[in-house]
Amino acid sequence: MNPDLTEAEMRRALFGDAEPLPKVAVPPEQGPAPEVVFVNPSPPVAKKKAAKAFTPRLKVTLRVGNEFEGKTFELIHEADTLSKLLAEQEAVKAARKKYRYVEVLSVKSM
Repeated sequence: MNPDLTEAEMRRALFGDAEPLPKVAVPPEQGPAPEVVFVNPSPPVAKKKAAKAFTPRLKVTLRVGNEFEGKTFELIHEADTLSKLLAEQEAVKAARKKYRYVEVLSVKSM
């Protein structure tokens, strides 16, 4: 927007104009056409393999068992996420496939 508008121009822009302004057509400038140069493409260069990006990991420690207050085992699940809640849910879901009772002990960053 042009900051150098007069009051009349601002009123016209905001509230409209009672009489339309005559439109002046400005012919587009025709500059010299740029020269087009065709260059043969260079042979493809063998792509380098990108270094393996760091993936965030969390280690979830679970206590699992199939008997209520019976023998339990510690199970460690590694999740590829930064969210502790998602890592915990993923670990519990995986453990429930094999064990009936699942208790989350800790969620730590690796």
